[in-house]
Amino acid sequence: MASTINSTVAVAIVCKAPIAGQSKTRLSPPLRPDECAALSACFIRDLSNTVQSLADDGDVAGYAVYTPRGSEDALRQWLPDGFRLILQGEGDLGARLVKGSADLLGVGHAGVILVNSDAPTLPKAILRAAVDAVRGGDNVVLSPALDGGYTLIGLSRLHAGLFSNIPWSTDKVYRLTLERARELGLPVVNVPGWYDVDDAASLQMLTDELSGRRPAFADPNLVGADAPASRQFLRDRRIAPAMQR
Repeated sequence: MASTINSTVAVAIVCKAPIAGQSKTRLSPPLRPDECAALSACFIRDLSNTVQSLADDGDVAGYAVYTPRGSEDALRQWLPDGFRLILQGEGDLGARLVKGSADLLGVGHAGVILVNSDAPTLPKAILRAAVDAVRGGDNVVLSPALDGGYTLIGLSRLHAGLFSNIPWSTDKVYRLTLERARELGLPVVNVPGWYDVDDAASLQMLTDELSGRRPAFADPNLVGADAPASRQFLRDRRIAPAMQR
C-alpha cells in the first residue's frame, strides 16, 4: 500500500457538504438556498468524476478535503467509490489548506493538488498538466482563476508560508501567492487558468458553457469537462418556472 501511495499524486477537492443556507450563499439570489446546496452537490459530483478519470490512469488518488465533521455519509453519495476523505482543520482557508496538504503529503503521496470545488467544468487537461508539473520538482503549481484567485494549487513539499496572511475571497489571492512564492525562493509553474462559479455572472458563464458556448477566455485547445449533473440541474431549473405559470 505504501509503495502505491508513494507513486501517486493526491488530487483533493476542497469542499463542504452541501447544506441549504451554508453552501454557495453568494449565488442567492438568483438561486434559493436549497438550490444553492443542490448545485453545490452537482459541482462536487461533476468535478470528482473528472478527478476519478485521472485516477483511473493509475498515477492519481482522489480525495475530498471536507467539512463539517459528521457529514461523511451525506458527502459520499456525491463522490466516486474510490475517493477518500480527509477532514479539514480549523481556522481560515489558509490554515485549512496547510492542514490538507500536510495530511496528504504525510501519508506518503508524491505530491498534492488542492482544487476549488466551484469549477465543475475544469478540464481534465488542466488537472493532468498540474499533476505532471507537481512531479517536476519542488515548485508551486497554480491555475489562475478568472476572478483573481486560483482554481488549484499543487505542491510536492509543504510550504506553509504560501498560505499565511492571504486575503482569501479577493482578487488579490493569485498575485499575492506569486509574491509569497518569490519570497520563499520557489519557482512557479502556471498551468492554464479556468473559472470558479461563485456569483450570478459566473453562473451565467457556466450556463452558457453547458449550452455550447465556449468561455471567451478559454484556450481553443481546452475543452471543459462535461459536467452532466450541473447541466441537468440548470436544465431542470429553466423548466420548473415555465411549469408553474
